[in-house]
Amino acid sequence: MSSYSPEKIETKWQQYWQENKTFKTPEDHDKPKYYVLDMFPYPSGSGLHVGHPEGYTATDILARYKRMNGFNVLHPIGWDAFGLPAEQYAVKTGTHPRDTTQKNIDRFREQLQSLGFSYDWDREVNTTDPDYYKWTQWIFLKLYEKGLAYEDDVPVNWCPELGTVLANEEVIDGKSEVGGYPVVKKPMRQWVLKITEYADRLLEGLDDLDWPKSTKEMQRNWIGKSIGAEIDFEIADYDESLRVFTTRPDTIFGATYMVLAPEHDLVDTITEDDQKEAVEAYREEAARKSDLERTELSDEKTGVFTGAYAVNPVNGEEIPIWVADYVLATYGTGAIMAVPGQDERDWEFAEKFDLPIIRTVEPPEDFDGKAYTGEGKTINSDFLNGLDVPEAKKKIIEWLEEHNAGTKAVNYKLRDWLFSRQRYWGEPFPIIHVDGEPKPVSKDGLPVTLPEMDDFEPTDDGNPPLAKAEDWVNTTDLETGKPAKRETNTMPQWAGSCWYYLRYCSPHFEEGPVDPDEEKYWMPVDMYVGGAEHSVLHLLYARFWHKVLYDCGVVSTKEPFQRLVHQGMILGEMEFTGFKKDGKWIDYETVENLSDEELGGPGVYTEKVKLDKSDVEKRGDDFVIEGTDVTVDAKAHKMSKSRGNVVNPDDIVEQYGADSMRLYEMFMGPLEQVKPWSTKDVDGVYRFLSRVWRLIIDEKSGELNESVQDTEPSKEQLKALHKCIKKVTEDVEDLSFNTAISAMMIFINEANKWDEHPKALLESFMKLLSPFAPHISEELWSRLGHEQSIAYVDWPEFKEKYLISDTQMYPIQVNGKVRGEIYVPRDKAKDKEYVLSEAKAVENVERYLEEGKLVKEIFVPERIVNLVVK
Repeated sequence: MSSYSPEKIETKWQQYWQENKTFKTPEDHDKPKYYVLDMFPYPSGSGLHVGHPEGYTATDILARYKRMNGFNVLHPIGWDAFGLPAEQYAVKTGTHPRDTTQKNIDRFREQLQSLGFSYDWDREVNTTDPDYYKWTQWIFLKLYEKGLAYEDDVPVNWCPELGTVLANEEVIDGKSEVGGYPVVKKPMRQWVLKITEYADRLLEGLDDLDWPKSTKEMQRNWIGKSIGAEIDFEIADYDESLRVFTTRPDTIFGATYMVLAPEHDLVDTITEDDQKEAVEAYREEAARKSDLERTELSDEKTGVFTGAYAVNPVNGEEIPIWVADYVLATYGTGAIMAVPGQDERDWEFAEKFDLPIIRTVEPPEDFDGKAYTGEGKTINSDFLNGLDVPEAKKKIIEWLEEHNAGTKAVNYKLRDWLFSRQRYWGEPFPIIHVDGEPKPVSKDGLPVTLPEMDDFEPTDDGNPPLAKAEDWVNTTDLETGKPAKRETNTMPQWAGSCWYYLRYCSPHFEEGPVDPDEEKYWMPVDMYVGGAEHSVLHLLYARFWHKVLYDCGVVSTKEPFQRLVHQGMILGEMEFTGFKKDGKWIDYETVENLSDEELGGPGVYTEKVKLDKSDVEKRGDDFVIEGTDVTVDAKAHKMSKSRGNVVNPDDIVEQYGADSMRLYEMFMGPLEQVKPWSTKDVDGVYRFLSRVWRLIIDEKSGELNESVQDTEPSKEQLKALHKCIKKVTEDVEDLSFNTAISAMMIFINEANKWDEHPKALLESFMKLLSPFAPHISEELWSRLGHEQSIAYVDWPEFKEKYLISDTQMYPIQVNGKVRGEIYVPRDKAKDKEYVLSEAKAVENVERYLEEGKLVKEIFVPERIVNLVVK
């Protein structure tokens, strides 16, 4: 083979790696370890698009780099394969979800292998494999044993069309994310995990993690720890009281009404007869909204009066109790004391329904808004008047506790985790019900496997599909011999992804979810790379399970993921089409509005023009193209089938090769940045790899070039190489892969100018290139005479001495302005007399000395010479 042919090279080396298990994880623990992990994919039927491999390429470069630096590397892959899409497909086509999932996995595996990722395929896991979910069920039983899993009737997002409960994040504008079907709130029996028990530890654990600041902040906000007070309001004419949580107990004198969430238990009890019809209609309307819609600040406030009144404990005043959907049952107590003077939402509500507004904090003189939410002196608040807010808070809490009307309290936005799904394709719960009470299945009864079914729709009365498998549902309690029924809900897709990183440590261990010795060696994960869309829930849930397992003695670390990086999304090709008239750009809208006469006749003076990426400057999600006279806006959108902008990596690999695709994805820009795809730009990195090939291989003979010799590198060559080694090494450590590639391109440009190419120099360069473009690197390494794979050779060592020049450059200033420069031998660089003598001999400097009088000589060793002339 003479010319660069990726299709031949890449297949050859992929087969070699598989046959020789080149990337099998070392089992000895003598070396330092490095665990680099991808967020494992959900294998959809559409396969990968070019955006998916970005993070995988980054982790693969890092894994290969660490192997060459003497680390034992764990770099695994698997499949997050339970989920709603496969079940929906099964309902539509009758194809078993297991068959669909396996077909999709095989497709994904083929695509990943074609890109040359150095995964240890012997450690592949699949969340739908009973040998895997046996231990997911085992972990659930640990949660149950610790009192962290319980049954409850809770309001849920119910989608009748999909026949399942949806998590909040699966509901958009009151409709299901999948399919766009209506979603309503309804109470249902669910399994719930008590994640709130770990709220403080989940907050505290963030401090020591090397994660993006924004991600840690999102986690903190989701947990939402607030310190305030719980206050009890008696309800007039009822033997009931209403408890609220507030972070501003100091504003209680400004409470002019109360609000209950539509789902609050007291709504039925206290609503007066003449208000029942209006309240019920309002609750039905609220049930069709998502939590996000209900709490949107910009939305118009709605509500309905219950007819009942609460008694303010500090002054005995009766204030009306309303129902409004801007209060959520899942936050605090599901009820609030409304203080419109200090809260924007309450102000808007009070204005709309003509309710009183009382300020309790004096706003600044220049304040011209409505509700004032800042600090200041307390007003209109009896014994709190004149106090600053912190003092007022302290005093009112003392008063409430003294009068048994309230107490200091901590609240969290975080709610217990709704852990049930009304689906077939998920992990069965290891629970039976005996006499209506839940009972765990024994460890010997695991895994509880899914029954064989061909009907995956829920029952007519809304029960999960598993309820139809009567032979499976009806069982016997082996301990008591009593009849029992299996749990028919299944676990959510989150379950399998909560602990998969542990199974990779010992995927074939049969005594528990993870071998303790392997866990102690490999954990925590050193580098975790994945999309920012998982910034909250997946990471929070995995951290919760990990802390429970830590408490159970199953794991030795308090946190699973030490360092986290989010790769930026790769958008579709930029959609930019401009028009020219008389050689000037005009925007599309203008063209649409011009008549044929103004255009000079159809098609005469206008042409459709595709613009180069170099003409584009990224601004947010828009890519702005500067034309001759006008600016044409163009956008790069998220890749999706509906937009028709999905780019298949198979096509790129077929045209340019996997190495080119890997290099391009890393060369597009910083790893964390959002970037538009451009297929034609892949050609640039392909040409770079072709230049690397031609530098070493003669395209006529297919043998090594005559310039490749066993000779000693020159100082110039060593300087170029070690400059490249330094830059690439530092950039890989910083995940700055784009600039590392740029440094290698610069080196090759320089090397092409040399008449001779010392073999040792080229070998060092191939080591630098190999994590980025492993196939061509393996091939050229072999052509340079090596039998061993390049994957485990030592990374080149940077030596500073090769960057130190034999000469020292001095800029020569006259009266502070540079008039010339000199180069002096390194051993003379600090010799003041010698340097000054050489400086004065510079022709342009000599002229100034002749025209004036030298009054001062300033000499800074190895820095500068400044001659002061008058």
